[in-house]
Amino acid sequence: LHSVLLLHGQLLVYVFVCVCVCVPAWAHQHSHPHSIKIPGDITLGGLFPVHAKGPSGLPCGEIKKEKGIHRMEAMLYALDQINSDPDLLPNITLGARILDTCSRDTYALEQSLTFVQALIQKDTSDIRCSNGEQPIIRKPERVVGVIGASASSVSIMVANVLRLFEIPQISYASTAPELSDNNRYDFFSRVVPPDSYQAQAMVDIVKALGWNYVSTLASEGNYGESGVDAFVQISREAGGLCIAQSMKIPRDPKPGEFDKIIKRLMETPNARGVIIFANEDDIKQVLEAARRANLTGHFKFVGSDSWGAKSSPILDHEDVAEGAVTILPKRASIEGFDQYFTSRSLENNRRNIWFAEFWEDDFRCKLTRPGIKLDPEKKKCTGNERIGRDSPYEQEGKVQFVIDAVYAMAHALHNMHQDLCPGAIGVCDKMDPVEGRLVLSYIRSVNFNGSAGTGVLFNENGDAPGRYDIFQYQMTNTSNPGYKVIGQWTNNLRLNVEEMQWSGGDRQIPDSVCSFPCRPGERKKMVKGVPCCWHCELCDGYQYQADEFACEMCPFDMRPTPNRTACRPTPIIKLEWHSPWAIIPVFLAILGIVATLSVVITFIRFNDTPIVRAAGRELSYVLLTGIFLIYLITFLMIAEPGPVVCAFRRLLLGLGMCITYSAMLTKTNRIYRIFEQGKKSVTPPKFISPTSQLAITFILISFQVLGVFIWFGVVPPHTIVDYEEQRPPNPELARGVLKCDMSDLSLICCLSYSIVLMVTCTVYAVKSRGVPETFNEAKPIGFTMYTTCIIWLAFVPIFFGTAQSTEKMFIQTTTLTVSMSLSASVSLGMLYMPKVYVIIFHPEQNVQKRKRSFKAVVQAATMSTRLSQKSNSDKQNGETKLEPDRMQ
Repeated sequence: LHSVLLLHGQLLVYVFVCVCVCVPAWAHQHSHPHSIKIPGDITLGGLFPVHAKGPSGLPCGEIKKEKGIHRMEAMLYALDQINSDPDLLPNITLGARILDTCSRDTYALEQSLTFVQALIQKDTSDIRCSNGEQPIIRKPERVVGVIGASASSVSIMVANVLRLFEIPQISYASTAPELSDNNRYDFFSRVVPPDSYQAQAMVDIVKALGWNYVSTLASEGNYGESGVDAFVQISREAGGLCIAQSMKIPRDPKPGEFDKIIKRLMETPNARGVIIFANEDDIKQVLEAARRANLTGHFKFVGSDSWGAKSSPILDHEDVAEGAVTILPKRASIEGFDQYFTSRSLENNRRNIWFAEFWEDDFRCKLTRPGIKLDPEKKKCTGNERIGRDSPYEQEGKVQFVIDAVYAMAHALHNMHQDLCPGAIGVCDKMDPVEGRLVLSYIRSVNFNGSAGTGVLFNENGDAPGRYDIFQYQMTNTSNPGYKVIGQWTNNLRLNVEEMQWSGGDRQIPDSVCSFPCRPGERKKMVKGVPCCWHCELCDGYQYQADEFACEMCPFDMRPTPNRTACRPTPIIKLEWHSPWAIIPVFLAILGIVATLSVVITFIRFNDTPIVRAAGRELSYVLLTGIFLIYLITFLMIAEPGPVVCAFRRLLLGLGMCITYSAMLTKTNRIYRIFEQGKKSVTPPKFISPTSQLAITFILISFQVLGVFIWFGVVPPHTIVDYEEQRPPNPELARGVLKCDMSDLSLICCLSYSIVLMVTCTVYAVKSRGVPETFNEAKPIGFTMYTTCIIWLAFVPIFFGTAQSTEKMFIQTTTLTVSMSLSASVSLGMLYMPKVYVIIFHPEQNVQKRKRSFKAVVQAATMSTRLSQKSNSDKQNGETKLEPDRMQ
């Protein structure tokens, strides 16, 4: 049918014939009057659903009081107002031809052909009257524009015909988005906004509620499907909104169909928001099915204007519908129409050929007609009944738009008359006939205040601006349960969220989201194909949340904040003086320094006594200096690292031990060479004088000093912050350690030369173990070296065994300083404390003995050795009888 109607204008007669042939047979079996004819200078067409769809085989059914009669009477009221207005179309009367569409698109198409009859050229040359004369054929009235239709499906069908004949059409209720296609429906305009605006408003509402996961429900048909399609399209373009389920309600639903719909909606229970474009009956059935499923209060409906502020869809299901947000084109009740309509009666409204039928239905009575028997079950109409007094009355919601549509056509014709017929009274020749395309251009240009005081205008597609009231059905904590206005939409949303309330009076907006927002420090792992659904994954370890989708590692010198949304500097620590790890080494070092200084003072005080001279004054002072430096290094190891401190650490760490063990090695080597030489000859060995001994000692020390200065030249001393040393799995415990640039390897290398001296000294001590105690310090030095080796053998596993500990720096520093202090204390205690004891407490033993020759000393030593091998008696600990240091 559509393809036939869209043929070129040259086939207009053919189109007319085909359409007439294609309509059903019942279209010619009319049981209702055809149309209302209002005479006038210019005639407007009108299409209204005066009757509902008829049952099978009949085109029309019962009368529709509100959507039919109210709206049609609104057009008649508007015509009366315009014709009585001296400023609008003066001296021109608007007439009308009003048709009933019976809420059926095919029937409406057949009726609308009445509007195009005057435009179809008929060839009557072969037609003759009985007397052979040319017949006089009455020319049908020419319709310059059509007001209607109501349903979008009807408007689409009629618009396809009217555009072929260039007849402008203004609808008061059709909202289908496809009617905005100016290429297909170029002669169609409407004073109501299209559903695309309504869909945009509904998208804005959903977003304002913080929802991003909703389902859609549509009644099968143009209105429901196109509304949902517009909503889905706009939401896809806007982004951030996902459709969980998109379902269609069949035109003729089977039993249990709505229960299946509710069950399917529950497959995505997080999508509590349901966008519904459905007719009243379908809405009611959905609410009833939700109650049967015991889901009262679960779903939160957002309804289109088909729900609006109507009570019929929610009747007996108010608790299920509580909290539903609905939308309705902004409208107002026209007081003048109320006065007009309530004053209508059978006597003063004879122009409305359907008014008697309306009267019977509204007052539930029966009018007497000739030849028709009165139904005894119904009362007889008296004609004295009054609308609003003897029957309930409430102005139908689209009355305002019907009036605005008629006025839009009148304003277009008025402006056209002023331009084409300036100063003319009535319709001039330029407007006879009225050109449809020119009328359309004037329609699209109108801009006036409508019956409700709001502006009436059209865009380039013939659409009116979107102006909606937003309602919410509330029944708890309100004195007057019902629909409450909570906002407006006019190209943008104004929603009073604080005035909204939900099931049980709760004012907390319910959630309708696939996934809840991730907590700070968690990233979104998107579900493939569903951009609104994700899993939350915690940024672990040293990661922070770079953005909502990614975790990244913090820089090496930083750690994540507690909520892992950013990185913060890692705290820098060092060994503090008040730390337990520092107190013990410092205490030992202080004791050692005091003891060392006591020995030095004692030796200086008794510098010329036999015991001091016999100990080798020169080497003793060198050795005591080394012991002092060993104790002193403890303070440098604990002091805050800096270039100067680091330089002295490098220099003194190995130097103290190097001085100490160089002096000991020189002593043990001298003793060993003396007695080995005595076995072969009475000639003293070379380089045993104090000067030679000092020279040998300083040569040994110079290697350590030279190595340290080479190290200074290659890598100048500086500090570093080691962030890896204390970097446990828990970043809250991470710390940066301020330290000198001395690795464990470089520290061992720094001490390695001293260790070599210590081992060599130990070897000579072992070799000199046969020297009797009465001969110098061989045995005390030997015991010193044995004990020192044990200390350092214990140091190595402790030092390197704690390399993975979070307390590594503290343990290693303490271990190193304590080991060095112990080794220094052993040397001090075994070599010098007995001498100090004798000097202080037994001065009678600190006397000069007679000198012997080198030969006599060697012979005495040899004899002593032999005797000691036979007997271990007569040992004299700490007594020095000889002065080999002075024998040259």
